[in-house]
Amino acid sequence: MKTLEFLTVVSLAAWLCAEAVAQKPPVASRTPAPPVARAGAVVPPPAVSAPAEVLAAAVAAVDKLGSDVTRGNYAVAIDRMNPLWKERMANQTKGGMAEVLRQIEGASKRMTQEGVSIISSVHQGAPRSFEVGADTKVEVVKGEEVEIQIFTKWLVLVPTLTKYRLLLQGEPKPVVIEKTGFQVAVSEKGKNDWTFIDGSGLTVSALRRLYLTLPLDLELPPIQERKAADAH
Repeated sequence: MKTLEFLTVVSLAAWLCAEAVAQKPPVASRTPAPPVARAGAVVPPPAVSAPAEVLAAAVAAVDKLGSDVTRGNYAVAIDRMNPLWKERMANQTKGGMAEVLRQIEGASKRMTQEGVSIISSVHQGAPRSFEVGADTKVEVVKGEEVEIQIFTKWLVLVPTLTKYRLLLQGEPKPVVIEKTGFQVAVSEKGKNDWTFIDGSGLTVSALRRLYLTLPLDLELPPIQERKAADAH
């Protein structure tokens, strides 16, 4: 077994990596001027960034998740996993969610057996936000009922820095690895109830399959690993 094999399992399956509501497709962009009202028309709202307090809440939630996992509380990573992502994983794993949980438990045991420990995991860099969870409401414009597109959730990309200590083949002493990554934090608007998708192994196409209104040209934060300067 490769030394980092278990990290891949945990990363993809839990933290290192609400029902499943189908996301509506993006509506063609239009000028922000009020459109001519007509029955059946769907009026898209202009793009909106999350307020500062929402971004701060998402960052704080990611830091709490990192703190919990650093202390070995992997259960919280599973509990707070994004439900759409959790369902996707269960559907793509033979044996469903029970098998996913079995793999995570096995990964955590291998971590202990191989002397691997997570030192810290905190946010690093500026978060970016997007509105998701497309829905509609009906408003009367110039005497006509018009469907207005609304978004019910915030999605925030939070860059992270994780440090873990492990033994590498050929190294006489444990080394410290630094990994830059990110968490996808999602919450209903008006609530501070965040769920997460770890960025390890995540692609834009996979994320957009869950949230179709995300930009086609979306760029995810980079993921890199390096030996820390203070590795020994």
